[in-house]
This record gives sequence, C-alpha cells and structure tokens, in this order.
Amino acid sequence: MRAVVLALTVALVVNQRNTLPFSVPEFAPDKTYVYKYEALLLGGLPQEGLARAGIKVSSKVHLSAVTENTFMMKLLDPLLHEYAGIWPKDPFVPATKLTSALASQLQIPIKFEYANGVVGKVFAPAGVSPTVLNLHRGILNILQLNLKKTQNIYELQEDGVQGVCRTHYVINEDTKANNIIVSKSKDLSHCHERIMKDVGLAYTERCAECTKRVKSLIETASYNYIMKPSAAGVLIAEATVEEVHQFSPFNEIHGAAQMEAKQNLTFVEIEKTPVVPIKADYLARGSLQYEFSTEILQTPMQLMKIIDAPAQIIEVLKHLVENNVAMVHYDAPLKFLELIQLLRANTLESIEAIWAQFKDKPVYRRWLLDALPAVGTPVIVKFIKEKFQAGELTIPEFIQALVVALQMVTADLETIQLTASLAMHEKIASIPALREVVMLGYGSMIAKHCVAVPTCPAELLRPIHDIAAEAISKNDIPEITLALKVLGNAGHPASLKPIMKLLPGLKTAATSLPLRVQVDAILALRNIAKKEHKLVQPVALQLVLDRALHPEVRMVACIVLFESKPSVALVSNLAGALKTETNMHVASFAYSHIKALTRITAPDMASVAGAANVAIKLMSRKLDRLSFRFSRATQLDFYHTPLMIGAAGSAYMINDAATILPRAVVAKARAYLAGAAADVLEIGVRTEGIQEALLQSPAADESVDRITKIKRTLSALANWKTLPTNQPLASAYIKLLGQEVAYFNIDKTIIEEAIPMVTGPKPREQLKRTLKALQEGVDFHYAKPLLASEVRRILPTAVGLPMELSLYTSAVAAASLNVKATITPPLPEEIENMTFEQLKKTDVQLQAEARPSIALQTFAVMGLNTALIQAAVMARGKVRTIVPGKVVARADILKGNYKVEALPVELPEHIADVSFETFAVVRNIEEPNAERIVPLVPEVAMQNSHTPADYSSSEIPDETPVRAAAPFHKTLCLAVPYIEIKGCVEVHSHNAAFIRNSPLFYIIGQHSARAAVTRAEGPAVERLELEVQVGPRAAERLLKQISLIDEETPEGKAFLLKLREILETEDKNVRLSSESSSSSRRSRSSSSSSSSMSSSYMSKTATVMEPFKKFHKDRFLAPHGASKAVSSGSTASSFEALQKQANFLGNALPPVFAVIARAVRVDHKLLGYQLAAYFDKPTARVQLVVTSIAENDNLKICADGALLSKHKVTAKVAWGQECQEYAVTAKAEAGVLGEFPAARLELEWERLPIIVTTYAKKLSKHIPMAAFQTGFRLESATNCEKEIELTAALPTQRSLNVIARIPEMTLSRMDIRLPVAVPINPDGTLSIHIDEDILSWIQKHFKEE
Repeated sequence: MRAVVLALTVALVVNQRNTLPFSVPEFAPDKTYVYKYEALLLGGLPQEGLARAGIKVSSKVHLSAVTENTFMMKLLDPLLHEYAGIWPKDPFVPATKLTSALASQLQIPIKFEYANGVVGKVFAPAGVSPTVLNLHRGILNILQLNLKKTQNIYELQEDGVQGVCRTHYVINEDTKANNIIVSKSKDLSHCHERIMKDVGLAYTERCAECTKRVKSLIETASYNYIMKPSAAGVLIAEATVEEVHQFSPFNEIHGAAQMEAKQNLTFVEIEKTPVVPIKADYLARGSLQYEFSTEILQTPMQLMKIIDAPAQIIEVLKHLVENNVAMVHYDAPLKFLELIQLLRANTLESIEAIWAQFKDKPVYRRWLLDALPAVGTPVIVKFIKEKFQAGELTIPEFIQALVVALQMVTADLETIQLTASLAMHEKIASIPALREVVMLGYGSMIAKHCVAVPTCPAELLRPIHDIAAEAISKNDIPEITLALKVLGNAGHPASLKPIMKLLPGLKTAATSLPLRVQVDAILALRNIAKKEHKLVQPVALQLVLDRALHPEVRMVACIVLFESKPSVALVSNLAGALKTETNMHVASFAYSHIKALTRITAPDMASVAGAANVAIKLMSRKLDRLSFRFSRATQLDFYHTPLMIGAAGSAYMINDAATILPRAVVAKARAYLAGAAADVLEIGVRTEGIQEALLQSPAADESVDRITKIKRTLSALANWKTLPTNQPLASAYIKLLGQEVAYFNIDKTIIEEAIPMVTGPKPREQLKRTLKALQEGVDFHYAKPLLASEVRRILPTAVGLPMELSLYTSAVAAASLNVKATITPPLPEEIENMTFEQLKKTDVQLQAEARPSIALQTFAVMGLNTALIQAAVMARGKVRTIVPGKVVARADILKGNYKVEALPVELPEHIADVSFETFAVVRNIEEPNAERIVPLVPEVAMQNSHTPADYSSSEIPDETPVRAAAPFHKTLCLAVPYIEIKGCVEVHSHNAAFIRNSPLFYIIGQHSARAAVTRAEGPAVERLELEVQVGPRAAERLLKQISLIDEETPEGKAFLLKLREILETEDKNVRLSSESSSSSRRSRSSSSSSSSMSSSYMSKTATVMEPFKKFHKDRFLAPHGASKAVSSGSTASSFEALQKQANFLGNALPPVFAVIARAVRVDHKLLGYQLAAYFDKPTARVQLVVTSIAENDNLKICADGALLSKHKVTAKVAWGQECQEYAVTAKAEAGVLGEFPAARLELEWERLPIIVTTYAKKLSKHIPMAAFQTGFRLESATNCEKEIELTAALPTQRSLNVIARIPEMTLSRMDIRLPVAVPINPDGTLSIHIDEDILSWIQKHFKEE
C-alpha cells in the first residue's frame, strides 16, 4: 500500500511540473487568418523509379470567426493537379478543366463549430457536393487538437475524418524559438469507430491469428504542429500531416503497395476582411467524419460521364448482344461491368422502361437478367419482386435472379423488410421451393446486416421466431426445418434460446421430434458459435457426452464443438469421457476428428491443434485401428505464412452399425487469403429416411453376416412404395460462403412424380422433337456473363478523399454450335415401337461444328476513386480462349462400323491469350477519354535498388544506379508430325525483381503468353480419322497387312542377328558416355558416406520369410525358395509353348476388332496407326498388335497375354522394330505365404530403353528414405538384376503382409491394417457368393418400367 501511495504522489508532482503555459488554438473574432494549403494523395510502390498515380490540391485558406464557437472557412485560388508517371522525375499536370468545373463549389465558404480545439458540426449549402465538402473536412481535420495543459504525453480516442481512432500526443516546448511543438500519431488499425465501406466481405471472417505476426494492411498517420503563442491563445504556424496506407496480398515484409497522403498548412498573414457566407441556407452536413456519397456506385476501372443513362444502357446492351454471337468479344467482360455500373445509376422507372423494350427479345432478355442481379441495389430487389408478381419472370429466372441479387445487395433495414414481405407473399408461399429460397435469403440478409451493424436488433428475427413457435405447436416438421435453417444462416445470438427448445437431452420436448430436426437444430448453432463460442460450447459438449442420445446427434454436436474452437480443458474433458465410450461409432468419429486436428496448420486453429495434441495422448490407441466402416472425420489443410494464403478441407462420414449405407456425408472447403478466411463451399447429404426404413427391416439384425445384410437391404429398398408419403428418403444441402442457399428432400411423392417423367409419353415426345430438329439442323448461339467477384474496401484519407482497395473479376462465355444429323433409313413415326433389329439396321451420321470461347478480366485496384477523378495503381489480368472444332461422326450398327472425323476449321490468330499488367492510371470526368496510363515498371529505366527507408541516416550508401533487367521474350514452337500442325507459344515477361527478390516484385510488371495453332509446312491435311470396326469385317478395314517375324525362319534369324548387333553397339556407346560423365561425380563423393547413409536404413539382421507356395489343383507345389527356377520355368514354359504353337494369332484367326487412327492428306500418303485385337478362346489367349500404317515403318507394339489357370495369368509386352527391341513379361499368380492366402506379381525384362533404366537408377537412390518414412523394413539382398517381385499375403481379412524384392534390396512390412475386410479364404476362394435372389432382384427391377 505504501508503494501505491508513493507512486501516486510522484505522478501528481510530475503532472504539476509539466503544466504547459498555453491553451488550445484560437482565432480572434475580428481577424481573418490566411493559410497556404497543399495536399497530396499518391499511390504506388515506395521505391523510386516506378510509376505512381495521384492528385494534388493547393489553395489559400481563409479562416474567420462568426461567433465565439462558429467559424467560416473559404478556399481561394484552388488548383487540382493529376499525376501518372515515373516518380519522382515526372511532373504533376494541371487538371484545368476539372478545376474550372469545380471552382464555383470549391470557393463557397463553409461554416463549422470549433471549441477548445475540437471541430463540431459542419454546415454548407446544398450546392456543395459531398466530395467537395470532404475536401474541406480534410483541412478541418488538421485543426482537430485535443490538447491537455497538465500532460505532455498522453493517449486518447480522437474523432477525425477516418472516425474515432487511437491517438498518441507528445507536446514539447522550444523555449529558444518560443514555439510549442505538438506531435500526434494515429493508429488507424485500432479505431473505436472506423469510417469505411466494405463490399463482398460480409461472409468472410477476420483471421486475427493470421495477422498477429504479419499483416497485409497497415495504416498510420502522423501530425506535426509548430505553434506560437498569441494574444488569443496559440496560433498554428505550420502543420504537416503524413499518412500511409500500406497493403500487400502477401506479407508486408516482402514489399507492399502504399497510398500516401500528405498535407501542409502554413500560416501566411492576418487580414481584416472577414469571410462572408453566400446567400443560401447553410444546412447541417454532419460532423468532421467523412461522408460517403456515390463511391459504392462507381467502379474504379472506368470513369463514365453519365448524361443519358437509359440511352447509354441500350447502347452497351446492343454492343454486348451483337459482338458476342459467333465468339466472345475480347472486351466483353469490361463492357459487362460498364452495363452494371450504368444500371446502378438508374432509377426503377428507367429500368422498367428498358425491360419493357427488350423483355420479348430472348437474347437481350438473358443479358438483362444476368446483369440486373449483379447491380446490388434495393431497386433491383424491388424490380425482381414486381416482375415475378406480374408473371413476367419464369420460376427458374426468378430463382436465379433473386439468389444472386440477395447476395449482392447491401443489407440495410429497407432491403430486409423488402425480403420479408417477399417471403410472405401469397404467390411465393404457394410454391414451397421458392419460399425456401426467399427465406434462406432473408436469413443471409440479417447476417450481412449484423456484420455491418454489430448492434443489430434481435427484433429482425422475431418473424422467424414466431414461425418456429407456431410450427412447433402444430408439429409442422417441414416448417420447423425451414425456420432452423433460416436461423442458422442469420447466426444471431438471440436465436440460441429458440434453437435450444429443439435440442434433445436438454429437458425439452425435442426428443419426440424426428432425428433430422434434432440434427438441423444442432447445425443451426454453427454460425452463432463463430460470434459467441462460449455460449455454444457447453451446449455442444453436453450433447456429445449424453449417451442417451442417438449417435448421429452426438457426432454432429462434435462437429459444432470443434468448429467453435474449444479450449484445452474442454477437449481434454471430451477425451477423458471417450475412454469409457460404449458406442464405437461415436468413439471412432471423435478420435479421428481429434487426430485430424493435431495436424492442422492454419493459424486460426492453432489453439485447437494444441488442445488436440494434448487430448490425443489421453485416448486409447486402439481407436486408431478401427476400420472405415465406423464413422470418421478427416481434415487436411495447407497454410503458407509468408504469403498469408492457405486452404483447408474437411470431410465427415457418419455411419450406422445396422446398415451398409452411411447416414450422412458432409464435405467442406475453406480458404485463407490476406488475413481473411471463408468457408467457400459445403455440401451435405443425409439418408435419414432410407436409414429409418432399413432399421425397421430385417437388415438391421446385428446377428447376421454382411452378405445377408446386403440381401435384406436390397429387399428393403425394393419396397420403397410402402414408405409413408411425408417421410423423406434422403436430403441434401449446399452452402456457399457459410450460408445455406438451397436444400431439397427426396421422398416417395417426388419419386412417384419422377418416374412418369422418365418413362411416360413426355420424354418420348421430347425425343421425337429433338431428333426431328437434329435432322433439320440446329444453329445455336448462347452467351453467359458473370460477375465472379466484387470485393471492395473504401477508406477515407486525411486529405478528405477516399482510397479504395478492390478486386473485380468478370467473365463472359459464348458458344456457337451447328449440328445436323442424317439417319438412314428414316426413323419410324412411333419411336417407342422401334425394335432393336430396326435400330441395328440404322446408319446415323452426325455433323457438328462448335466454337466455344471465354473472355475473363480481373482487376486489382488501389487508389482514389470518385465520380470526379480516379487515380490508382492497377493490376489487370486478361484471359481469352477460342477453341473451334468440326467433327463428323458416323455409326453403322449393322456393319459394326463407327467412325469419327475431325475436319479443318478456320482458326483465330491466337487460340489462347493470357496477359497480366500493372500500371498507374489517372482520369477525370471532364476529360474521360484523355486518361494517362503509365506502366508500373518502365521498360528501360535507371533504377536504384535501395530506398532511403532501408538505411539509417548514418549509413546512407553511395547511390549505385541499377539498370532494370531486360524483358524476357521467347517463342517456342512444336510441329506435330503427320498431321502437319504447328503450335507456338509466345511468352513475354518484365518484372521488378531487380529491386527486391520477393513475390510481389516478381508479379508487378507486364507478363503475357499467347498460344497459336497454324498449318505447318508440307502437304495439307484434309481430315483426321478414328475408325472402329467390330466383328468379322475388322480384317477388311485394316489398311496395312499385319505380320510378325518368325524367329525360326532364315529371314527371321538374319533380321534378329542384325538387330542384335545394332543394339549391342548402342549399349556400348551409352555405357562409355555414362561412365565418363559420372566419373567426376564419383570422385567427389565419398563411398563411406554413401554406404553409411544406405546402411542407416538397412537392417543388419535378415528377416526369416516364409516360402511362397502356388495353388495347383487344390494342392501346394514345392517351396518357392527351393525350386524357384523349376516353378517359374513351368509357368514360362507353358506360355512360351503357346507362343511357339502360334507366334501370331492373326495367321489363323481374324481380328475381333480393329481401330484405325490416321491423317488423310492431299497427297494420299498413309500416315497413322492401326490396332488389331485377336482372341483365342480354347487357350484363353489375347493378343494386341499396334502397327504404323506408313510405308517402310516396321515399328510395332505387341501385347500378348494368357490365362494359364484360374490362379495364373501371364502377359508380355514387346515393342520396337518387329516387336524385337524391348520386352517386359508380367506374371501374376495366387498361392499361400506360409499359411496365409497370398498373391505374387513378377516383372521380368530382357531389355529396356536407356531413358527408363537411367531414371530407374535415380529413383532407386530414394527408396531407402521412402521405405523408412512409410514403415517398411529394408534389407540388402542379391536379388535378380532384371526382375521385380511383389508378394502380398492376408494373415486376416483385415491385415496385409507385403514383401517386395528389387535389385540389390528387399522391402517388407507386416500387419498393415486394411480399411475394409477382404473376403478371401485361406484356399484362395472368395468368401462371398452372388446369391441368385440378388441377381433375380436386379434383373426384375431393370425390366420394370
């Protein structure tokens, strides 16, 4: 206590000593204070020599008092300058026309309240636009000073243009100059009330842990004042402001773009002439805080002067329709964004007029319906509602438009009420699917609103709470489910109490509700847990530990618990309780979930991963050996901290012990970027109705074997017609960005309605119309635009102008398709009466030409964006692909001939064009076509690799100019033989990596890649053909007679002798070159190190392995180790005997089928390949021969295989000249290893290509490490150099022993656990049999309807 009293006493004394002899800034009532003002807003990279873009404002500022606390401010001689150039050598350019247009507004005096250094309300006439008034606020922000006389260092939350932010003051007195120096700094990342607008970020989560060590956005401002004492108090002699907003999509350590704002206010003189207000009403226009106007409606990529919005919309719409028919226009994505921007500036009446003009024109109608939802204003939601009620929109059009519009629109109270009225409309209420979509959208709107307004009232959810209460009282299960899903989307903590009424085991009536309702109630807690995890965690844990509940309920509660990021104590409690868990599905699910979490690397889950690592030690390792038939949870993720980017995937499978089908399967994908996280996509499927039906059937009997259970399950599924109508058989849902957008149930009614749709007269009529249209010819054109992303953050700067960080992605896909069919003979009028024999006699020829194309543009912007001027640094990516094709297909079923031909088409200059560029751009509304664009990295420039910020003042190095690296430019071409086509890829790249070796500097610059396909030199190709002939006519279709050389004939012996000499010479040359090239490497490497490295993984004690015994007429042969040569020789000799009897099956048998792939050229030269397949049924032998159809080309590939017995199969693949250069033989056989059923695979080779052996040797060096990491035992052995043997044995139906023998080593691993049981008996027979009842059931139900 004495220490505390002493500390307080010292602090009081210090404060008394530090009392400062001045007051806050004052302006005398009879004087006009004249200041010189200059403000600069500049964006780009901090390094000099790169391009920047910005604006400069300069003027005189006159300040005079009207009353004690009311003052007038007027700007005189205002000037605006633009900048887009190489900093700092290029000059600012006066924006003369813009200055002239704004001069009348800029010179209107404004009125403001000012007392004790604090700016109060601001007043201005209605003629002053918000943008101009914000410029005045930027000057008033300098005057905002909360000075304390008793402290010279203090911190407070201070109001300003950007909001109420943490501000640190330091006050010093310069007695020599009689000045007071005031410095204040603002941390704009820690604000009590931050002024900003976010678009497209409502469904993302801020990952605080991701930005704890590294940040993507840093904002700070520093103010320095020199004040002189005066009669009225103190006078601000000079004030300078420097504000920096630094952003990088990765980590600021690797470089970042920055927006820099500078202000300078210097006292000039005092005048006697007061500032006089104009003759107009001065309206209250808010406070010092920034006022948003039309920034949301203005896209930063283009600045349009909107004079006649409807006429401009029609012009852009016609451009999009007319230029995206045959192929997509290269600038279509930007035009689509232009259309959206124009629609945002339009009124409801204008949009209705445009709709009335084009609603009956299908192409224009589609473009409008794709563009209107992306506008994202309440006007569009109202328009969609009115047009649907008027019957002008079909149900698919309404659903598509409404879903997109609700995701894009700003969620204010007006829009929420509009959505609520839409959900209650009688026309929508009469269609359940529509009502579900609208209700889910209503919940999403509330979630978005609560992100923007954290204090959103619970009254917004009262209609849903009332619906839920009424549905519970009526036991209306579908309505309860819908209400829960809406509450889950909203994620408001006020919904916890209504949801808990539907949770089982909490002394509620929920136990009487269906299981699916209980599960939906638990899942509705997920979004609430993201906001108030401490409210949800006890509830979820209680549900998991309640053994009286259904296992599925407990497992779903486990999912919710871990998504709420529980503490170590909670996870440890769960692990302790699971030690005595009796339900193996719950134990397996919880254990696998905890184990998966131990491997999570995402920063926001780091605490959970730590807790899981503690908990896993408390649980039994026996749970790790449970098979996949038990419920499981799996999670995989990747996070790269330096780049602040990552992805995660989760999968949950909830099984039931009584049935073979899983009860539920859920898969979720999550993404991390720049300090934000989002659940991108989630899909869930439940089979609750099927499960309940199976549980009521004999299939649920646990005492029967699995095969009997399968039979009973199939029998139960066959009786689906006996199920109650109101019970869904299965359900599914889809979530986007954490919001459920759709769900559907499959029940008996849906199946009964679907069967006639498939088997009834309507499909037949549709088939008739389709075939008739194909025979007449179909010419189809379609274009689909998409605003894939619009993510924006708009922040005010100290200057009073807004800066914007935004990401836009727009794409347009177009397709042109021309199809015509020729059917001979014509099909009968009644197609359903057509027999298979008639179909066999039909010759169908289909000719199709398609030209699909896609154009995509992505913009990343940082800079100033207003309706008057834009100055920004921008990254623009463009992708355009066009892949035309023309195909003729013919099917002659009677003759067994099928042919596909690819015909030449007119190719564009480039089939793919990808470009990425970064540049600085400035433009103003008075000269929208006179924009200035400067590449961010100049092609040729003298660069300085260091910036002043990199060094302290005492260690500034000599200026060493560094020339920018020359652009990389390369063209690669490849000609495809035979078809005479040449493909070229042209790559150009120029970046700023010469400044700093970091990802950001590699990205900025200009990069492009183009791919082109042209005709190569040589005879033109008329077409490419792929023909398949099945049946006895296959031999007739072969273009070149197939024959294989007989080794026993004199010609064959001479050919083999000559080929052997050539191959030996090649081997000798390769061996000599490889030895000479590797001698230097061997001299540098130490034999002891290599041997010690390999020996570290080699076992020094040999493993005693049981011999492999073959099956032969239900008896075992001699041990493998004792008579390997005899046993393997018997297999080989039998196969060789078959080959000696008939080396080529084609000499005695016709081919079963033939495949010919060739290029038809104008010179009629044969080019291509043909395949013939032969089958000898008595010997169970198959032979495939691939040959070149070109003259004097003896290249062949021969595959020969035979089933020697039911336990043995042998195959040989040979290739090269006459199939004699290279060969590989594969043998597979079944037997036993010791007493266990086993299978053995042997690969033997006579000769392999050099490239194969080279890479095999390199790969073998990594085998010891791979074996060690995968748990295999490695032993040195003198195995055959040209053989690989793999043996696998089954000690039990759920474990596996593996032995692999390769040259120089043997690998083995015993007791590998299998996820499922393998039904093989010790004698090699299968332990399952396809029951005749099952076969008859399948046949019966295939024949029905």
